[in-house]
Amino acid sequence: MSRLRTCFERLRVENRKALIPYIMTGDPHPEVTVPLMHAMVEAGADVIELGAPFSDPMADGPVIQAAAERALEFNITLNDVFSVVSEFRKLDDNTPIVMMGYLNLIEVAGYVNFARQAAEAGIDGVITVDMPPEEASDYLAALDSKKLDPVFLIAPTSTEQRIAKIGSVASGFVYYVSLKGVTGAANLDVADVREKVDSIRKKIDLPIGVGFGISDAQAAAQISACSDAVVVGSAIVKRMAVHQQHSPEQTQHVINDVSELLSSMRAAMDAVPAVEKTRTA
Repeated sequence: MSRLRTCFERLRVENRKALIPYIMTGDPHPEVTVPLMHAMVEAGADVIELGAPFSDPMADGPVIQAAAERALEFNITLNDVFSVVSEFRKLDDNTPIVMMGYLNLIEVAGYVNFARQAAEAGIDGVITVDMPPEEASDYLAALDSKKLDPVFLIAPTSTEQRIAKIGSVASGFVYYVSLKGVTGAANLDVADVREKVDSIRKKIDLPIGVGFGISDAQAAAQISACSDAVVVGSAIVKRMAVHQQHSPEQTQHVINDVSELLSSMRAAMDAVPAVEKTRTA
């Protein structure tokens, strides 16, 4: 059984929701990434979404674009992402890791080679933002051969037909983008998200994560009441951006800042009344 499936089944039994933080590999410094990943788990993360830096991150807003630029200044490559995960796995063989990247990186590596390296490193799932499911047969076959979960995005504008198509090829979970626009936007409409998630549940029998626009503990709690997972990216990366000067002290400041945010989100999510949580169980 995959780590993602095991994680979501455990959380369902515990009547809890997954907290999925996103960070960019190599940001704000390559030596920060692995200890920060361990710290995020300690702070309450259930799954880690790990970004692979790319020069044209079309789905990302200014905050994560800047994180990619900082990582690329250190020449972080896809191989470095694999190395980071391999290092993390030396101490943590349980926490699922989902790599988020763009198709160009995977095309250059080759689907089969990418899937092999990702699986060997200990990656569990892959979000490829610009890979439409209608064109993904070879990509999906490569991931399936190594038991990697393809995680697809569902937009507020996705049609019922499109949602059904995604449901037929996705595994692990699906990722609902809670608003129109790029990462980091702030116009989160919780009632609208709840309505859309309920609609998706009628067509897809997978856990549903919700991301984009979740910036604090209150928003995390509200979204957890109507979803299976809360994905937090820009709010974390924004805190990391102020710690660009590398030193042991700065590394600890990054860890403390991110852990504080995740701990507050975890506590708020766990405090949601049981009656609210069971609506999505």
